[in-house]
Amino acid sequence: MAAVPLITAHEAPAARAAAQKVVRAHERLSAWLRPGVTLAQIDAFVARTLDEMACRSCFLNYQVPRSPKFPSHACLSLNDCVVHGTAGYYLPPMRDGDVLKIDIGVWFEGWVGDAAWTYVFGQPTPQIRRLTECGKQALALGVKELRPGQPYLNWARAVQACVESAPPKGYGFHLIRGLGGHGYGRKLHGPPFVSNVVPVSPGEWPDALTLAQPGTLVAVEPMIAVGTGDTTQKPGTWPVFTADHSLSVHYEQGPEILTEGLENLRDVIA
Repeated sequence: MAAVPLITAHEAPAARAAAQKVVRAHERLSAWLRPGVTLAQIDAFVARTLDEMACRSCFLNYQVPRSPKFPSHACLSLNDCVVHGTAGYYLPPMRDGDVLKIDIGVWFEGWVGDAAWTYVFGQPTPQIRRLTECGKQALALGVKELRPGQPYLNWARAVQACVESAPPKGYGFHLIRGLGGHGYGRKLHGPPFVSNVVPVSPGEWPDALTLAQPGTLVAVEPMIAVGTGDTTQKPGTWPVFTADHSLSVHYEQGPEILTEGLENLRDVIA
């Protein structure tokens, strides 16, 4: 396991400032969103907003092995697309019933800020309302378990119980397998990896019993689908879809919380 980098008390204000840039970007975006806009228009709005706030996207041109450079300023993932949707993968305008996950990451004065939220176009159906409630509740319950001296496994236990337990204890949905939260700070992704589900085999999640330490920057992000925790992805492309093409939501935040304010966003776009 790679060592988890820690920030100092002197560095904490700069890390918070970068995180708050993401919150401000989401606030401007939520006020501007409306049915009829396209993913390309949304991405252009994010680009203008970040430029006006003197920061830049840390997603644009980001690259991982066996994938092309990411072509958009934000990750825009619609309906059955869980994460990593690009501005050009879906061309029609947004319409009532659409569920859009918007993940914004920025560079600001050498630090990364990163947070995602889910936006619903039109009045949500009962199922969509339960799905978004589940995402927010799972995030809130999991964050309570992220305390110094406690293992990251506690996060997964709380989130999985909320999402996957049958009602009335939980919501009866499915957490996406193979994806999770991550450390960040001076770079976009780093240790620890924070799974949303409890491991079922030895070595499946090496960071599960790692104890959280003061000064760790971590972005945690439940990704939840109606029908399955499995995904599908075309080789050489970015968007990740639910395997059964059921609806999904995505909420990403940090535990202190550096991205405070996201919970107050206008996220029903009617």
